[in-house]
Amino acid sequence: MSKKRTKWVVSPRPGPHKKFESIPLVIIIRDLLKLADTSRDAKKIIKTKNVLVDGKPRKDLRYPVGLFDLIDIPKEGKMYRVVPDKHGLILIEAPKKESNLKICRIKNKTMVKGGNIQLNLYDGKNIVIKDKKEDYSTGDSVLIELPSQKIVEHIKMEKGAVAIITGGQNIGDIINIKDIITTKSREPNKVVCKKEDREFEAIMDYVYVVGKEKPLIKLTEK
Repeated sequence: MSKKRTKWVVSPRPGPHKKFESIPLVIIIRDLLKLADTSRDAKKIIKTKNVLVDGKPRKDLRYPVGLFDLIDIPKEGKMYRVVPDKHGLILIEAPKKESNLKICRIKNKTMVKGGNIQLNLYDGKNIVIKDKKEDYSTGDSVLIELPSQKIVEHIKMEKGAVAIITGGQNIGDIINIKDIITTKSREPNKVVCKKEDREFEAIMDYVYVVGKEKPLIKLTEK
């Protein structure tokens, strides 16, 4: 599969992912998966509900598919996940055991009716938490089942955790968090990252925790 940068002739429609952090569904079907030679052929595949994103059929050619989304093509018998690497966003084949799992970063939290906490995830999903014993924080991640959105595991943004870099010059690197720097100023919080024998700092927003000792999902083509 050829790698593509996230720069497209077709613009993604406004949705759960930002314009420059997503790929239009038609581009995935035509150019990345090569299931169609033309946009017209890709439209036929998409309009007949043969493409699922995160477990839901999507009929919009410009639907924005973004980080860690799962693309299911039932007729092909294969599933793909969007991941970051040095070339931007790419697709990798997802193992069957991960066919209903997705890691979502907590964007923020809000209080909802009944005194419960609602987790607002980076991809527009929302999960209401009734168990007040678990301490969820902005920047943490949750491994969820799709389409139920049941939380399988909570991954905290903390020292020792495993993360993947989603932006900047180290995009795609899988690292261990060595330290977290809270700036208490206009400067963004930063994370000291360790990858093998190399250390570097990254903006916290670019550090996406994916596991405690190792990634909970497949993140690379190998």
